[in-house]
Amino acid sequence: MKKTVALIAHDRKKEEMLTFVLKNKKVLSSCHIIATATTGKIIKENAELDVTTYLSGPLGGDQQIGAQIACEKVDAVIFLRDPLTAQPHEPDITALLRICDVHNIPVATNTATANLVLCCFTSDKE
Repeated sequence: MKKTVALIAHDRKKEEMLTFVLKNKKVLSSCHIIATATTGKIIKENAELDVTTYLSGPLGGDQQIGAQIACEKVDAVIFLRDPLTAQPHEPDITALLRICDVHNIPVATNTATANLVLCCFTSDKE
């Protein structure tokens, strides 16, 4: 069964997310990818991967992904967030991180931990 990975990136982290996706395209191509709107669009256009998109984060996309987590439909979240810039939807971000903790879903907030999460996906196949 395909693993479902949620990809979310704050505006200042979208380029970093694209670089991460391109570097890990082989692993991610075997996954079902879901993403918030702008992040998903960038990945679709530049990495040519199939991505199911939800609303933009500030419009509730992170909450939509949170609902998928609560329904046990997500295996991991990679959320490249910008810790140095205040986000107007910070309570939603905290809620997303909380729902990952409640449902024991790995969540990576930087590329170092994101690489570790994807490593686990490849080792599952061996």
